[in-house]
Amino acid sequence: MTTAKIIGSIVGLAFTVGGIWGGQRLIEQRTPGMLWKALTAVLLLAGSVAGLLIPVPRLPIVNESIRNLFFHVPMWFSMFMVLMVSVWYSILYLRNPSTRLDVLAHEAVKSGIVLGVLGLMTGSLWARFTWGSWWVKEDPRLNGAAVALLIYGAYLILRGSFRDEQQRARVSAIYNIFAFAAAIPLLFVLPRVSGNSLHPGQTGNPGFNQYDLDSTMRPVFYTAVIGWVLFAFWLTQISSRLEFLKIRNDEK
Repeated sequence: MTTAKIIGSIVGLAFTVGGIWGGQRLIEQRTPGMLWKALTAVLLLAGSVAGLLIPVPRLPIVNESIRNLFFHVPMWFSMFMVLMVSVWYSILYLRNPSTRLDVLAHEAVKSGIVLGVLGLMTGSLWARFTWGSWWVKEDPRLNGAAVALLIYGAYLILRGSFRDEQQRARVSAIYNIFAFAAAIPLLFVLPRVSGNSLHPGQTGNPGFNQYDLDSTMRPVFYTAVIGWVLFAFWLTQISSRLEFLKIRNDEK
């Protein structure tokens, strides 16, 4: 393993751990938190505008559709980040059950599903302009993403099938952990093993490593990733607060 890959792995691990820790703090923040929310809006706006306007390399196959890198990929980053936070809440729930942890895990999963659907939609749009089809059923990464979202969709159905709140929360926490464990091979392992994905880096498509370090695109890409991750936490915070208010109202 080269030094660059080792450094990249360390940075990725630090980003993941910091994201989970920071995500919890932002989601559970009781103060208005206007500073980081304003930063989120600025990053999303800057990433979107710059992603549409900056010059991009004209690579074979992807051509101008490469701009979707600033939208599609950050959505998946944010989905995984908020789902990891939800898994952490589920683990905490199994150690020390509470309604608060159950609600936070549930709302984080819902945010992850929303971002996953957006990721599939932007991916389908990208496929239309790159491969000439909205969906390529032979592509394992597309199918893996769809199956992963179906697994999480089953999580929502499962929660609705229990009347006992404690039983629902416990089963949901266990299912959430296994759902995330199943999503990792579906999205990362199987597509690499199959070797026939139309996604960049396989079967003739230029890999992202050919342009994700471009001096023009890299700052915009990182800006978009941070913006979308913060947006995922913001969305989870709002939905969690609404759910807590609903619980308090029902208790009166």
